[in-house]
Amino acid sequence: MEAKRILVVDDERDLCDILLFNLRAAGYEAEAAYSAEEALDLMTNDELQMTNDELRMTNKSNLLGSSDSKSYSSFFIRHSSFDLLLLDVMMPGMSGFELARLLKADERTASMPIIFLTAKDSEEDVLRGFGLGADDYVSKPFSLREVLARVKAVLNRKPSSAPAPKAELQFEGLVVNVVNKTICIDAHPVAVTRTEFELLKLLLEYRGQVFSRQQLLDSVWPQDVIVTERTVDVNIARLRKKLGRYGACLVSRTGFGYVFEISKDFET
Repeated sequence: MEAKRILVVDDERDLCDILLFNLRAAGYEAEAAYSAEEALDLMTNDELQMTNDELRMTNKSNLLGSSDSKSYSSFFIRHSSFDLLLLDVMMPGMSGFELARLLKADERTASMPIIFLTAKDSEEDVLRGFGLGADDYVSKPFSLREVLARVKAVLNRKPSSAPAPKAELQFEGLVVNVVNKTICIDAHPVAVTRTEFELLKLLLEYRGQVFSRQQLLDSVWPQDVIVTERTVDVNIARLRKKLGRYGACLVSRTGFGYVFEISKDFET
């Protein structure tokens, strides 16, 4: 059986060396990248192919303050990719959270397992990591035996055990088509912005789960765009108006955030 390929992404070189030694001793093929940007370089072709829209997007210099104009908004994965990422969060330049968001947003890498290895161990950080699609979250300092056990557990999971993404999300007459990026109410299309679409998609997909404003910002807005939590309120207010009677289902939980649920103001 071909050995599984693991990429360790961490700016601590000594830690990477220790992980590489133990992963290879356990029979894995392991490589290291010392930044999120270097990890992307390992997974991309030498020449990035970008559309005109992508070329107009904020380039890497906005993230790093450098003159390097290579954009990581879209990338093309090599035929030989990795089976698992061990990913730090706090790194110079692009964070591990942002790298995970990029990978999970691309269908070619969306199913690549990610285990966060990080000193950011607050409940908010852990929830954010899992919200980005992480398969596991290990706090530093950690034991190598624990890391190897978690690596083995994640790699042994059957791909079929993960539910297939839904093409449509529906609540009564409200339908969000994830493939065509459209919203319809009682079969009538509703014009929304990309941000409004992504907000509704997230809240409807995880109906009943409360998202803080910061979680919504992290999940919907690009990492390189500077916005405040008030921006979330403005977009939710606009979306409510466009959704008609379903707007009442975008419920504000004072001190917590927003949730999609049936409220007392919802008219059936």
